[in-house]
Amino acid sequence: MHRMRVSSFLRVGSKTLDLREQLFRPPSLRSYLAEFLSTFIFVFAGVGSAISAGKLATSDAQSAETGLVAVALANAFALFVAIYVAENVSGGHINPAVTFGLVVGGHVSILTGICYWAAQLLGSTMACLLLMLVTAGQAIPTHKLAEEMTGFGGTVMESVLAFAHVYTVYATRDPKNGIHGVIGPIAIGFIFGSNVLAAGPFTGGSMNPARSFGPAIITGDFKNHGVYWVGPLLGGGIAGLVYEHAISLANNQPSSVTNTA
Repeated sequence: MHRMRVSSFLRVGSKTLDLREQLFRPPSLRSYLAEFLSTFIFVFAGVGSAISAGKLATSDAQSAETGLVAVALANAFALFVAIYVAENVSGGHINPAVTFGLVVGGHVSILTGICYWAAQLLGSTMACLLLMLVTAGQAIPTHKLAEEMTGFGGTVMESVLAFAHVYTVYATRDPKNGIHGVIGPIAIGFIFGSNVLAAGPFTGGSMNPARSFGPAIITGDFKNHGVYWVGPLLGGGIAGLVYEHAISLANNQPSSVTNTA
């Protein structure tokens, strides 16, 4: 009995050491840093564009429309760049919903996904903190539901938006669909910007829990914040399942979506 306990203890210790080596080896640490930096870049540009649009806005409808287009374009361009610069290091997730979708699809381990989430949330928070400092205390805009939107309606909308976003991530990164190169990040940026245009007046078009988390924690405004977690994670998870089990397996071939982490 004593030998069995010692043997079990040694096996647990060995697995713990293997896990620590897997999570904290240099390539893994570089991937976490890449996620932090790219999320910082994306959120700084996205939230910064929203601050600028609000500062330049006037009372007429044309100004509001122009501001929405400007914010959508800024998000699309920033996401394209953020993904492109991190893709060969971490896979360029920049979004907990994307990470969750890839975990559901079996392309990222749960523990690696948790580390990615931590890096993404920290990157978003630091971007918003820096924006508050460099803009001399300008209000950090948070995602809010329109007055006519319910929590359920907002969750469904965010889920649909995130589904389109994560499905595009899967499709553009599957080598079976050909080598896309820079076109992949561009396509992901396009669908993201289009979704901001479609949902901006209703939910803000987040699709990204980290993008919503940074402004919320800096301002302390967590009203309806659950919508921006449940919706994107639900949509991202469904996208992973659909691509893996309906699209990739249509010809009895498993998905080979790439992830460098």
